[in-house]
Amino acid sequence: MSQESQAALEADLDQNRRNRRGFKTYARRFMRDKRAVFGLVILVMFALAAAGVEVFTPYDPQAQSFELLEPPTLGHPMGTDNLGRDLLSRLIAGARVSMIVGLFGLTLAGLVGIPLGVLAAYYGGWVDMIVMRYIDIQWAFPNFIIAVMLVGIFGLGLQNVIMAIFLAYIDDFARVIRGMVLAIKEEDYVLASRALGVTDSRLMLRHIFPNAMPPVIVLSSVFFAAAILLESGLTFLGLGVSPLTPTWGSVLNDARPFFSSAWWLATFPGLVIMMVVLSTNFVGDAIRDLNDVREYDSSVTGA
Repeated sequence: MSQESQAALEADLDQNRRNRRGFKTYARRFMRDKRAVFGLVILVMFALAAAGVEVFTPYDPQAQSFELLEPPTLGHPMGTDNLGRDLLSRLIAGARVSMIVGLFGLTLAGLVGIPLGVLAAYYGGWVDMIVMRYIDIQWAFPNFIIAVMLVGIFGLGLQNVIMAIFLAYIDDFARVIRGMVLAIKEEDYVLASRALGVTDSRLMLRHIFPNAMPPVIVLSSVFFAAAILLESGLTFLGLGVSPLTPTWGSVLNDARPFFSSAWWLATFPGLVIMMVVLSTNFVGDAIRDLNDVREYDSSVTGA
């Protein structure tokens, strides 16, 4: 083996060791945050429940029985609804819909909004003007209003709700990433790379984009929680997925006539939505703190 190859191999091994140490430090600091650990456990539990609905549901979510409006018991830990359906099974089945809507909707929004923001900030000029006018127009309307309008155009259904969330959050991703790229593209290492003749595409993909992503990842947790609330709100109003599909919003909608006589029908779905949203925010706050250099320096120095 030549000296150059051996040196390159040693450099790669040293980089891998530094990455492993950095990951261990990252994980250790994350585990110190009790709220973040609690949030992560809750999200993992709901993700597993969503992935294995058929395994974790004690009853068929759509099966009706003569046990109408039964309060929580050992047989039905969260009670039954007005059609005798098990509320726990329906909430577990609804977790799959909420996770699918949040993940797919935001993933599509990020795949479109992030490149738009990067291109607008990097090239500026007419590209930035066109993108920013689109962002300004969409930013003038709340996401819920945009989603209601889009669902009204496309109609009910899981795919249409995902499409509505996707189109509603494009501007949020584009606006955040644009602000980051505007600051990063003036850094010395970017100017030096440009002076060395690095192409625009390589400069954006290898230097600017990775350094602009941490804040976007943190905000994605906030957007995920908001997307779940958006889907629940749409379904609660009868504008979301099909009424035959059990979701958290539809369970709340079914509980409206029984708020005073069957408290469990609205209480448990509300608690589930609250736990998921809070857990997502706890994890997002922890990731934000871990990427905050000033926070890390103060924890190390004890300032």
